[in-house]
Amino acid sequence: MSPRVRLTCTSMITAVSLVMQPLAACAAGVQAQFASQTSNDASMVVIGPASSGAVMARAHSPAGEPVLSHAQKLALLRKNVKYVFVLFQENRSFDFHLGTFPGANGLFSQPAAQTPGFTQPIVNTDGSVGTISPFLIPATVKDVNGKTVPIYPQDTASVDHSHTGINNSLDFLNGVAKNDRYALDEEGLTTKGGQIVSMSTGVAATSNPTLAAKQTAELAVSHIDCNTVPFLWQFADRFTLFDAMHQTIIGPSSPNAISMIAGQSGVTQWALHPSTGSNNTNPVVAATGGEPVIGDNGPYAGSNYDTSAVKPPYGPNDESPATPDLNQTYASLPLSFLGKQIEKTIQTDQNPALDLIDVQDDIRTIASQQVAPTNWGWYQEGYDTEPTDTNGVDSHATYITHHNAPQYFGYVGDNPAVASNLHGLGDFYTAVSKQTLPSAGGVFYVRGGYGNNDNLKPVDPNPAVQSAFPGSDDHPGYSDTQIAETLLADEVNAIAASPYWKNSAIIITYDETDGLYDHTQPLVRQLDPEGNPLSGGPRIPLMIISPFSRVHAISHEYAEHSSVIKFINELFRLTPLANLPDEVKGVALGKQEFGQSDLGPADGASSPVGNLFSAFDNSRLTGQIAPLPAEYAEIPVSIAHTLPHYGGNGCTALNIIPTDYATGKLIDPAPSDFNPRPSVTPGIPTSGTWTP
Repeated sequence: MSPRVRLTCTSMITAVSLVMQPLAACAAGVQAQFASQTSNDASMVVIGPASSGAVMARAHSPAGEPVLSHAQKLALLRKNVKYVFVLFQENRSFDFHLGTFPGANGLFSQPAAQTPGFTQPIVNTDGSVGTISPFLIPATVKDVNGKTVPIYPQDTASVDHSHTGINNSLDFLNGVAKNDRYALDEEGLTTKGGQIVSMSTGVAATSNPTLAAKQTAELAVSHIDCNTVPFLWQFADRFTLFDAMHQTIIGPSSPNAISMIAGQSGVTQWALHPSTGSNNTNPVVAATGGEPVIGDNGPYAGSNYDTSAVKPPYGPNDESPATPDLNQTYASLPLSFLGKQIEKTIQTDQNPALDLIDVQDDIRTIASQQVAPTNWGWYQEGYDTEPTDTNGVDSHATYITHHNAPQYFGYVGDNPAVASNLHGLGDFYTAVSKQTLPSAGGVFYVRGGYGNNDNLKPVDPNPAVQSAFPGSDDHPGYSDTQIAETLLADEVNAIAASPYWKNSAIIITYDETDGLYDHTQPLVRQLDPEGNPLSGGPRIPLMIISPFSRVHAISHEYAEHSSVIKFINELFRLTPLANLPDEVKGVALGKQEFGQSDLGPADGASSPVGNLFSAFDNSRLTGQIAPLPAEYAEIPVSIAHTLPHYGGNGCTALNIIPTDYATGKLIDPAPSDFNPRPSVTPGIPTSGTWTP
């Protein structure tokens, strides 16, 4: 398949009673396109344009690698990779971070006319309708007095990333996303009958957008590059970048965090219990959001409704424990990880009647397969005592409860034997430095939070910015993206400096886009209870770092969070979640009750999502070429902890020319009134009195 084939299916419509056959045909068509490549994943990989000599000396064409069957490559991966580290970040679209990365499917890989949403409407403050196109957030702007002032692109506001908002931005027409309402959505607007109308009323808006609303609308279609996120670009440059990785759920963080370990956010629970559907008027369902999870309510475990004697924490600055989601009761990797010990381990569940109601047959199947338990850990900032806590007392101040996917499943959060796998961020560095991770290997997820354990502050000297952006997980609105890059560098450095490096695969990826523009059109396989597109969603970044990685490679392999699950399944001999009997039952009921044939996890063999094998170099796996050394992955601490990274000149340091500079002149300048933080630093650039 050509790397530029766009995944569209024009026959899909949104009426639930009519849409399923076109959806099935769409997924089947994509599956067939990818099936021809599964035995030769090199066909999905290209080597990017030349960058630094240090990188190009290690890069070579995948066409020159030995050809391996799937079974042969899997056997070599099992021999060489024992530790999978998932460095799981927050809320950035692929095009926002990497849309001008040379060689990738980006903002300027094709003519503007062939880039969905490249030119889209925006309403000006006087009510007139203009247009907006993707632009690079600059390091400086001129104020009304002509003075050049810095605006610090590493600190940006958050935009609308709700389920409804992203669907509005994508603007589906007959099942195909036009991607042309990102700006309008930030102004509270949509289109109806060719007219721009209010999202809330469906009729013409009665007031014009404020300047702050317009600036946020501009932000939704902006992007940054290697000067602002040089470490991400360095990892992508040196290892394998995936340019077809999509968030699973069209919606915010929680459902996509859940999808990282379950391949879904509750569609089979909805099928098994139709009264829990998010369109149900039951007061309990209305309060929780119902199934599937499409919002950011906190988990049931640890909430006010959880009566367990021992339960996980809720962050004091996060979602309310008074309004949690329903307990998630379908299969996930933490269930599969229990292996042949599952029947013994579940005996310590404090609420088995609720927690295990929908996985009884799954439990028997997992137990019968006699697969050894898989070691795992979820390390998230603020979950327990962090170095920033006073006197060793857990404050949970930086803990973001709705980012902790395992806690959503009662059979994890309310089972002390299983919840013992949940840790704080500082525990990760301790485990790696003291080499206490299991010698047999395992799977380890790592997440940041509202603060950072390095006590770093944004470069912007404005106290309001320093107070608002200390976060480390890259989430717009509270994280500084360079502090977030420091977190990634620290994590990679810790692994690279340990004995685990030689048997590691490090996956850097994100949960969702934050509602930031991406030009590709999602492959929609599932609809929500109201008939709106649910899964899959827009693109997010993903790259794989490993001693056995392809170098300077770009994979066009179609991927979602289920791809991470597929990779783990294969590596650790786990039955795909999609093949477990209770999930099979849920899928069958979904087809029977709702007319949808794909309501389940996407990690099965028949799913169109890939398994990430294309990241790995057959020559390195077979020993024909030496594995990549640890120092190739490392970023010296003196660089990692000095802001701005590479002095704000990351592109020069990496010898990379972004595609919007390919002609020697920037082709996508910012609007003259642009402000990346309208509420935190108002007055940029329209006020001559603003000072940084």
